[in-house]
Amino acid sequence: MTRVLAGDLGGTNTRLAIVSTDGGPRRWVTREDFHSRDHDSLEELVRSFLSRTNHPVAKATFGVAGPVVAGQASITNLPWVIDAARLQAACGLSSVTLVNDVQALAHALLVLETADLHTLNPGEPVRDGAMAIVAPGTGLGEAFLIWDGRRYRACPSEGGHADFAPQDSLQAELLASLHSRFDHVSYER
Repeated sequence: MTRVLAGDLGGTNTRLAIVSTDGGPRRWVTREDFHSRDHDSLEELVRSFLSRTNHPVAKATFGVAGPVVAGQASITNLPWVIDAARLQAACGLSSVTLVNDVQALAHALLVLETADLHTLNPGEPVRDGAMAIVAPGTGLGEAFLIWDGRRYRACPSEGGHADFAPQDSLQAELLASLHSRFDHVSYER
């Protein structure tokens, strides 16, 4: 049986699961949810999780709440810096892949079954048409799927964080104070 480690990494919660790739995409072997801030790093959390399971894995993929650039990511509201190569070495894995969390959700659109869907507006699906997913949370995550002539490709995007717009003089003072510490001040800060 082939097993992989899958993770959903956010500033509040981290979900880790060992998934069997045999028999389709919906076979969880084990899963745990964690409060992200209770852990110093993703490396520490993954090592702890894997040590408690009896299911060896060689590969891992993590959906990260935020942009992934050159195998690295940071999560809003969490001091972790996630580096795929460092995580791979620290956890003894043969490969680690980081993707944007909403990009990971876009991949999941391809394995949904009819029972998973709810029609908002009736119509006819467009064969090989583009698909999009928008996920409001701490920021506004966005991703889309495009058909390249052979298969769908999932592309990440970031809608961003809403700028903090002061409504009175006290909030204007707060904005000035925050600007001294941060390049960008959003409601999420």
